[in-house]
Amino acid sequence: MSVNWTKECSCSVPARRGTCRTLVIVDEIQKVPELLDVVHSLMADRGLFFILSGSSARKLKRSGANTLGGRAIPETLYPLVWPEVTDFQIDRAVQNGMIPRHYMVEDATKRLSGYVKVYLDEEIREEGEVRQLDAFERFMEVAAISDGEMLNYTNIAADCGVSAKTVRSYFQILYDTLIGYEIPAFRKEIKRKVVQAPRFYYFDVGLANYLMGRHSLRRGTDDYGHAFEHLMIQEIMAYRGYNDRRDVISYWHTYDKKEVDVIIGDAQVAIEIKSTEHVESKHRKGLKAFHEEHPHCRLMLVSLDPITRRSGDEELVYVLDFLKMLWAGEIF
Repeated sequence: MSVNWTKECSCSVPARRGTCRTLVIVDEIQKVPELLDVVHSLMADRGLFFILSGSSARKLKRSGANTLGGRAIPETLYPLVWPEVTDFQIDRAVQNGMIPRHYMVEDATKRLSGYVKVYLDEEIREEGEVRQLDAFERFMEVAAISDGEMLNYTNIAADCGVSAKTVRSYFQILYDTLIGYEIPAFRKEIKRKVVQAPRFYYFDVGLANYLMGRHSLRRGTDDYGHAFEHLMIQEIMAYRGYNDRRDVISYWHTYDKKEVDVIIGDAQVAIEIKSTEHVESKHRKGLKAFHEEHPHCRLMLVSLDPITRRSGDEELVYVLDFLKMLWAGEIF
C-alpha cells in the first residue's frame, strides 16, 4: 500500500476551521479495509479529501468494511486510450494491449506472464476464493477463447473440468476484480429472432492475447481480426466510462447469423468492426440487415481501409479517423 499526501486541494468545499485543505491518495485500499474507518473520520471531522484506488472490491465486501455511506463516488480507471498515446501504433496496441507497461515495449510477453502470476497469487490465492488454483488458471485460458463470444457456461465448464455453477462463480471473480466484463445482447426483436446471451471481454486485449497464446498477430488473420475488434470495443467502453455516458453498449446477433458488433443505446448507432484493408459488400451484410429493422440508425463500419467515405447509408471509417471521432464526442 502507498499513501501520497498532496496539499492545497482544489476542491471548492471550504475547509473546516483549524484544518488544512489536503488531498490524500491511498492506493490498494482493499488490502487494509480497516483504514476506511479512519478515512471516514478524517472526512467528517477534519474535512480532508481522499482518492482511494484498488484492484478489487471483493475483500472489502467480505469484511463488511465501511463503504463511506454515500461519501464516495466510484470511478473506473481503464487501460491507456488513444488520446493518451503519442505516436499511436495500431498493430502494437492490437498485440500488446493498452496497459502502459505492456504497450510501451516491443514484446510484452514476459510482462504479461508476470501480470497473470501476480493476479493469481495476490488476488486469488491470498483471498482464498478458489480451492483449486490450477482449475482457475485453466478457466482463465478457456475464458480467453470465449473473449468476444457469447457465453455458454456449460461448454466452458466441460472444457475446464468443473461445474457450470463453478464457472459462473469464476466469472464473477473476474468481474469483481475488474479483469473482465460482459456486454449484453440487443434484445429488441422486429423481424428476426435474436440471441439473448451476453458476450464476455477481458478488460484489456493484451491479456486475452497472452492467455490464448496469440504472440505474433498478423493482419489478414482471424486472430488479428478478433483482437482488433476487442481493441475498438475497449476504446468505446473507456469513452463511455470516462464521459459518464449512460448509453447501453450491446451487440446484435440473430439466429440466422446476422450480426453487428456494437449497438449504442436504443439503436442510435450500429458499428461493425472489421480488420480488413479493403471493405467489400460482404463486410456490410450485418449492418444492412440491422438497418432493415432500424432504418433511423446511424451505420458505421470501422476498418483498416485507409479511405474514410460514405457508401449509401453507411459510413466506412478508417480506424484512426474513428478514434478521433470517438474521443471528440462525434459518435455518441
